[in-house]
Amino acid sequence: MSRNPASEPNKMGVRPVGKLLFTMALPMTISMMFQAFYNIVDSYFVAQLSQDAMNAVSLAFPMQSLLIAFAIGTGVGMSALVSRSLGEQKPDKARQIAGTGIFLELMMAAVFSVIGLLFARTFFSLQTKNETIIRYGGDYLVFVMGICFFLYAQVTLERMLQSIGRTDKSMLIQLSGAIVNIVLDPLFIFGYAGFPRLEVKGAAVATVIGQTVATGIGILLNLKYNPELKGAFRMIRFRGRIAADIYRIGLPSILMQSIGSVVNFCMNQILIGFTEAATAVYGAYFKLQSFIFMPIFGLNNAMVPIISYNYGAGLFGRVRQTYRLSITAAVSYMSLGAAAFLLIPDLLLGIFSPSQEMLDIGVRAMRIICLHFPLAGFCIIAGSVCQAIGNPFHSLLISICRQVVILLPAAYLLSLSGILDNVWFCFPLAEIVSFALSFFFLRKTVAKLNKDRPAAA
Repeated sequence: MSRNPASEPNKMGVRPVGKLLFTMALPMTISMMFQAFYNIVDSYFVAQLSQDAMNAVSLAFPMQSLLIAFAIGTGVGMSALVSRSLGEQKPDKARQIAGTGIFLELMMAAVFSVIGLLFARTFFSLQTKNETIIRYGGDYLVFVMGICFFLYAQVTLERMLQSIGRTDKSMLIQLSGAIVNIVLDPLFIFGYAGFPRLEVKGAAVATVIGQTVATGIGILLNLKYNPELKGAFRMIRFRGRIAADIYRIGLPSILMQSIGSVVNFCMNQILIGFTEAATAVYGAYFKLQSFIFMPIFGLNNAMVPIISYNYGAGLFGRVRQTYRLSITAAVSYMSLGAAAFLLIPDLLLGIFSPSQEMLDIGVRAMRIICLHFPLAGFCIIAGSVCQAIGNPFHSLLISICRQVVILLPAAYLLSLSGILDNVWFCFPLAEIVSFALSFFFLRKTVAKLNKDRPAAA
C-alpha cells in the first residue's frame, strides 16, 4: 500500500535535532555557496571589461539589495507562519498563509518593476558624474529590476518548500538558476558563440534568464513534493489579517536589509570621496564576504522553520537544542572565513582583475573588516531565533543600532581623518555593539520562553 506523505509525522518534530539541522542545512548551505560562487563569477566577468564596469555593478548593489530585501522578508514571514501552523496541525491555515504570501510577493514585484524602469538611471546619476558608470549601471539595473517578477517568484517557491522542511528541493531551485546564470554570463557579456555582446547588461540578462528557469523548476517541485501546501496556488488572494501577521515577522528582515541598502549607498559616497578604487574594493569585498556569509544564511534558513515548527508544537527542548547547535556552527565557520581574509586577501582580490591601487587598498581593508566575522555569526543566528519565536523587532533594533547608530556615523567620523584605512574599522566597531545587544535579547527571549513554558526542559 502506498503511503500518503501528508499523513506522516513531520520530520521537524520527530527527527533528532542534530541530524535534522544538518540534513536541512546542508542542501541550503550548498545552494547558498553556489549562489555566492555565482556572485563572484558574475563580477569576475564584469571586471574583465573595466574598473568602471566593476564600479557600476558595485554602485547598483544597494538598489539590488533593496529589491531582494522585500522578496526575502515577505518569504521569511510566510515561511515562519506556515511552519508554525503545520506544527499546530492547522494545514488549511498554512495553505491560506502561503496563498497570501504569493499574492504579496507578486504585488511587490510589480512595484519594483515600475521603480526600476523609471528611476534606475537617476539612481546612478546621484552617485557619480562618470558617464560610463552611469551608462553601464543604468543598463544593468533597468533590466534586473524591470523584470524582477521571476526573482520574487523564485524566492516564494523556495520558501514554500523550506517551510515544510524540504530544503533539498529548494536547493535545486537555487542551483538551477545559478548554473544557468554562470553559463550564460560570458556568452552575453562578451558575445561569445554568436550571442550579442551586451557587456554589463549581459550580466543582467543572464541573471533574469536564470531566475526564469528557477521559477519553472520551483513550480514543478512544489506541485510534486509539497503535499502539505497542496492547493495553495488556488488560494492566491489578499487576506488582511494574514498579511499583517506575515509582515509582523517579515518586516524586521525587510527593514534590516533596507537599512543595509541605505548604509551601502552612503558608504559608497564616503569611499568614492577618497578614490573610485575604494568603491571597487567595497564592491569586491561584498562579493567575497558573501562566500563566507551565505552558508550561515543557509544554516539560518534551515534553523528558522525547525524552531517555528517545534515552538508551534510545544517542543521547547528541541527549540533550545536547535539554536545552540546553530550558534556553535555559525561562529566556528565564520572564524575560518576570518582566517582566510587575514591570510590570503591578495589572492581573493585577484579574482577581480584589480589595478595596483585597488589591490593595495583592498588587502588592508579586508584584513581589518574580517575581524568582525565571528561576532557576526552569533548575531545572525541570535536575531533569527528571536524572529522565529515571536520577537522579530529585537533583530530590527539590533540592526538599526549596528548600522545607523554606529557603523555609518563611525565611517563618516573616521573618514574625517583623511586616512582611508581608518574607515574600514567601522565594521568591527559596529559588530561589537551588535554582539552585546544580540546576547542581551537572546537571553531575554529564552528567559521568557522558560517562564511561559516551565515544563519544556
